[in-house]
Amino acid sequence: MSSAEPTAGRRGDEPTRAVLVGVDVGGSAHFDPTLDELALLAESAGDMAVARVTARRRAPDPALFVGSGKADEIKALVAATAAHGVIFDQALSPAQQRNLERHIGVPVADRTALILDIFADRAQSHEGKLQVELARLQYMATRLVGRWSHLERQRGGIGTRGGPGEAQIELDRRMIGDRIKSVKERLEKVKRQRGTQRKARERRGTFRISLVGYTNAGKSTLFNTLTKAKAYAADQLFATLDTTTRSLWLGEAQASVSLSDTVGFIRDLPHKLVEAFRATLQEAAEADLLLHVIDAASPLLAEQQAEVERVLEEISADGVPQLLVYNKCDLLEDSQQSREVADWIEAHPGVRRRRVFVSARTGQGLEALRQAIAEIALEHLNASARTPIPTLPDGSPVIAPLAGSAPAAAH
Repeated sequence: MSSAEPTAGRRGDEPTRAVLVGVDVGGSAHFDPTLDELALLAESAGDMAVARVTARRRAPDPALFVGSGKADEIKALVAATAAHGVIFDQALSPAQQRNLERHIGVPVADRTALILDIFADRAQSHEGKLQVELARLQYMATRLVGRWSHLERQRGGIGTRGGPGEAQIELDRRMIGDRIKSVKERLEKVKRQRGTQRKARERRGTFRISLVGYTNAGKSTLFNTLTKAKAYAADQLFATLDTTTRSLWLGEAQASVSLSDTVGFIRDLPHKLVEAFRATLQEAAEADLLLHVIDAASPLLAEQQAEVERVLEEISADGVPQLLVYNKCDLLEDSQQSREVADWIEAHPGVRRRRVFVSARTGQGLEALRQAIAEIALEHLNASARTPIPTLPDGSPVIAPLAGSAPAAAH
């Protein structure tokens, strides 16, 4: 069973068997009746979904989130499928999680715990590991009450004459609090180092581009294709977490720019994770251009795009210019293909954005994407009178107008 705490794990080579539960509370627009995304998350964490249960309620039950009748149904399903645990698609309160575990008899995790598990498993860099640890500690701190069987008061040590000592829960809370403080201090140091690196890039006049998008939209594959890098990419949720930055040479404009691949977003991304990864996500907030990668073949394209926009607003990156990159076009039927490789769309009332249709896997549309990036970079530098045009070691400009053409007009 995946959770932020090591409640249960794999049985040898056998994956953890889990029952998935989704509750439509008050007709939520984010409710997934198929639980397909939760199943993908479970698979990414090493779990195997053996059954799915959905329910509808006007409001969550204070004690069990679902009613006692539905809890009995889940308990019977767990027994029938020999499941090792239950995963809820919604966030559970500590009391609800505790009551469900007592009622059903197996470990229970929510969507937040599942995502935290995946992040903990995938983080590779020192900064990424610190960010995930902070989020996990903050999550666990809210679940101390009633989570332990050793909450009887300890006896005092030498010099206390056998008087009552601290309750174990108070010791646990203090230890977690101390660890949170320590991790925050280390993250602040990393943040200062990242800020120094960012200022160095600004002094060099580098045009900075960040890849953003819903998880599994193909950002890392596109990043590798454009930069010839070898960043890990796989057809799974949250394949990569750590920000990777490479120099991208644009032959179309004789331009060298900085391209960063960032962590993917997802519906109901835990707020603690957004907070913990704020230093990393700052790459997007301080970029000159965002390549918003969208899975063109996803049936939930609009919802996923809206979720990315919401997180960008939360990290104050919604004002950064965007180039919409519709990826995985090779998976579309001929009737679904766009007539133009690149065009413009009204993203919001009064806000028009350029979009390009590509396939990072086959190379379809990548030439048009490079051309669009080059034109935007030129527009940016030409519009900034205070920004000197940087030069290469041989003295030639890093970004020069396309041969035989004038800089593209701003739209």
